[in-house]
Amino acid sequence: MRVFNETQRITQWFMWLSLAALFALLFYFCYQWYVLGVAVDKVAADDISGQLIVVLCLVPVPLLIFFLKIKTYIDEKGIHYRFIPFHLSQKIILWSDMKICFVREYRPIKEYGGWGYRMSFGNGHAYNIRGNKGIQIELVTGKKILIGTQKEAAAQQVIDRYMKSAEERKPTN
Repeated sequence: MRVFNETQRITQWFMWLSLAALFALLFYFCYQWYVLGVAVDKVAADDISGQLIVVLCLVPVPLLIFFLKIKTYIDEKGIHYRFIPFHLSQKIILWSDMKICFVREYRPIKEYGGWGYRMSFGNGHAYNIRGNKGIQIELVTGKKILIGTQKEAAAQQVIDRYMKSAEERKPTN
């Protein structure tokens, strides 16, 4: 049995730099409020509700970026994927539900408007974290899905094996 397994995370240096800047900003605010006892913009040192709002606005974004990942698994059943933390459970696309499936190079900004969970009218849904390679799937219903990958050769090899097997199982007219 041949399988493909990949987990993608954010590894770009500029994203980690952005996270560090957000945490430095939060540290600066706390230093101003609790050590120096001065206001930061319109949030006073004794304004607990204002401070809580600032913290609740700044902390979730770095946490989301830190935990963001795509897990892709391809086996004889189909393509399993999960875009954490947005998908609570693993999604599966069965080989029998696919019209076509292949790995391709794409233009993330032009075709989907960037990276992440994206929807495009002409290109369907995309789940990608980085790069410009993805597993393009078109379902028999016409729906299109693109799942980003950094292991394009390995993914294509497993897809070729199972798409061929799926073609052989289809009834002939």
